[in-house]
Amino acid sequence: MSRILVVDDEHNIRMMVRLALEHLGHAVGLASDGPEGLEKFGNGSGWDLVLLDQRMPGMEGLYVLEEIRMRDPKARIVMITAFGTIDLAVDTMKAGAKGFLRKPFTAEVLRGSVQAALDEAPAEQAAIATVGITFAWTTVNGFRIETQPGPGEKTGTGLRHVITIYSPTGASRRCSVLLPGYIIELAKAYADREEMPGGDRFWQALCEEVVANYLWQHAEFPPDEDLRVDNLTTGLKRWADSVLSVNK
Repeated sequence: MSRILVVDDEHNIRMMVRLALEHLGHAVGLASDGPEGLEKFGNGSGWDLVLLDQRMPGMEGLYVLEEIRMRDPKARIVMITAFGTIDLAVDTMKAGAKGFLRKPFTAEVLRGSVQAALDEAPAEQAAIATVGITFAWTTVNGFRIETQPGPGEKTGTGLRHVITIYSPTGASRRCSVLLPGYIIELAKAYADREEMPGGDRFWQALCEEVVANYLWQHAEFPPDEDLRVDNLTTGLKRWADSVLSVNK
């Protein structure tokens, strides 16, 4: 099976992860902090996947992630965190994380997230393009999202984008995200610009963020086929700030 390095300062988390993954036949290495994790990682040749806690004393996960990517640009890394919402993961996405796992998590969610990361072929970090901050490149609690290409469907004054969600077990479900016209106008007013960077792609990526946040909170398919954006949340504003920051 695979060789997986777990870097987390919580003893109980390390033991739970180790038992769950060894039960599947994986070889698991453990590190209790960033320096130990980097020492065990070495040049990366001995590991297929790294599960990395985002917040640890002394050396935070983001720094460890950046160092791992410098040593091995093709390293598969899943960030683990109990803090904040999915919008706070943007910095780790820029640094090359390919998946996110929210604490507390069940053994089933853990196994699904690990399998989703292992199934994806390692690749060099994708460049952050015009609207490169998109969850279509990552897994969230083992779920992957795929957006249909195109500008989306106009509905009155709003937009609807269709997104396919793939579960860790391979099941899929289509979900449409509705952006009412007033949300679009609020976003433009917040950004203080009439044309958003990337044009239609901006709104498509925003819909991906909405779906990713749902998966982050619930680790399951949405109960309905539609997700409607009813307000411009703090999370969406942070996401917009991140996009705008790379398009000044």
